[in-house]
This record gives sequence, C-alpha cells and structure tokens, in this order.
Amino acid sequence: MATPRSTRWGGALAAGLLALAGCQGAAPAPRTDALTFHTLTYRPNADQADRALDSLRRLDDHPLYQLTYDGPAPRLAPADATPQVIAMPAGRRAFACTVFLAGGDPGHPVLGRNFDWDYNPALVLVSRPPDAYDSISLVDLSYLGFDHARLAKLDDPTWRRDLLLAPTLPFDGMNEHGLAIGMAQVDGQAEVRPGAPTVGSLAIIRLALDTTKTVDEAVRLFQTYTLDWSGAPSLHYLIADATGASAVIEFATGTMTVTRGDGRWQLMTNFNLSTSDPATRQADWRYRTGSAELTAAHGKLDPGGAMDLLRTLRQGHTQWSVVYDLRAGTAAIATAQRYDKIHHTPLLPTR
Repeated sequence: MATPRSTRWGGALAAGLLALAGCQGAAPAPRTDALTFHTLTYRPNADQADRALDSLRRLDDHPLYQLTYDGPAPRLAPADATPQVIAMPAGRRAFACTVFLAGGDPGHPVLGRNFDWDYNPALVLVSRPPDAYDSISLVDLSYLGFDHARLAKLDDPTWRRDLLLAPTLPFDGMNEHGLAIGMAQVDGQAEVRPGAPTVGSLAIIRLALDTTKTVDEAVRLFQTYTLDWSGAPSLHYLIADATGASAVIEFATGTMTVTRGDGRWQLMTNFNLSTSDPATRQADWRYRTGSAELTAAHGKLDPGGAMDLLRTLRQGHTQWSVVYDLRAGTAAIATAQRYDKIHHTPLLPTR
C-alpha cells in the first residue's frame, strides 16, 4: 500500500484528516484508488464512484443532500496503514445529543435521534454494498470539508470526490435488518484490549451497520475492538433492533459496560447510564422529560410521535432529528428544527 497523501482542506479542518491511498503529487487521484479514512479502507471501481457522485441531490436549504453508494463496504485498513484522526476544531460544542428507542409496540419499534452540534451541511447516505447489509445513515459534511463556507466545492468534480468517504463517517444509521445505532458525547475512556484491532469511534458504527442484525451481534462486535477517540469526544452508543431490544454501550471507567433496555423504551443523553443514580438522571431535563413521556406511552410511539418527542427534546443547536422505523426500513428526517418539513427516505431492497 502506497504512502497516503492528505487532501487540500483548509480552515478549521486541518490537512491530514483525510488520506487517499496511492496518490502522488497534486494531481487528482484516479477513482479506482483505495480510499482510507482513519481505520477504514475500501476500493470502489470507477463506475461505482461515478454512480455515487452522479446520484447526489439536494433535499433542502439546510442544506441536506442525499447520495446513494453501491460500491464495496469499508473494511479495516491494513495494520501498516497510517491512521488518519478526526480532530475536533477549537470552539466546537460537544456532541450533546439525545437518542431513544420506543419499543413498546413489538411490531413497530422506532429509534429517534437528535444531533445537537454545529450548524453544518448534512448528507443522507443510502448505502447498498454488494458485500454487506444495506443501510441509511446521516453524515455531517463538514468532516469531509464541505462546511457552509466551502459548499461551492461540490461544483468542482475534483473536490466532489471527497464525498466518496462518506460511508466511513456515519453519525447514526439503520440497516436492512432493522439494526439501528446512535451516539452521544459522554465522559469516558475507551477500553484497551491487548491484541484487538483498533477502530475509530464512528467507524465502529459503520461496521455494526454493515455486519450485524441484532443488538447481541452488535455488542459482540464492540467487544472485539479497541475504540480510538484520538482528537474527538468520548462517546456512548444506543443500539436497537427490529425486535425492540436495545442496549447502551459505555466506557465510563475504561471498561465496556452494557446497559440493556427493558423492551419498552431506553433513552440516553450526555451522562453515563451505567454510573448514574436516579437523582442524576432526573437532573437532566432531556432525560427527565423524555423518560416521563416514554413511560406514559408505555414505550409505544409511532414515527410521528417519536418525531414529536424529538421536537420536545431539541436544543438550540439541534441540527437534525431523525426517526428510524426499524420494521418498515424508513428514515424520517427534519433539519434545522423544521418539523413541518419532514424528508422520508426508504431503504428499498435491491437484491
């Protein structure tokens, strides 16, 4: 594998966050080259890359875009590959997000998620790889160099190619089997497992979406890796599946803990469930409000009710709200707190 070179990012995102393997000098990389970001790598062929980039369309003026990718799924980069690390730009808020499962109706569980972060363009990625499960996920495009100040780069075919790295950076998502996952910032220290491969904090979401069908399978996946949070917030994850099962994975003390849901609902915000007491939970207004509503509804919320709860739990910097219907395989998305304008994205079977 050739030595990666960094792309030409400026501003808050420093050069070196993104690597395109096998490229030399300043010329654009051929579209058949392997793409490597942090701990994941993959190699779409020229037709797959062209189809993905040609599928790009704008859904609203947040702006929210949608792209469909049908190339090979990302896999772990070789051990000798130079890891590329996401650095949180100075002055950014934490990932102060809210994630919940409403699973009280076993025939219709839904996962809701507010992404509370800086105001940046976003992407709905429909991923249909031939070697992994289909999925829908959401990506903050500023991490690919497309913040509001640089949106014009999307008109340049050379710069637009950076969108091909979107599959490596899911911030939340759901796959064709109804396995869904969302993350939020929390204090913690990732467990180091001697001899285990290292994977990035968002890359583990991609691996879960690509390879697991159930909460139990996803938990086992997490147990096989050491997570790398270098230069980024420490996280916890809420995972749910089409049966209504759920679990929160945390690393509050440097050891992975799994807090299982009760089958009706589960909610996480920005404190560790595994180390919190009832008073701590009630002191968090989002947890207090959300848990009261979920309890009153016995965990039974349809997608519209779940979106209403996300609206109740929104903050001033909520960038998107998404509800994943784990049985129907659809995502309902609102950007910039515009809950009167919902985008519906189905994950249609292709094989």
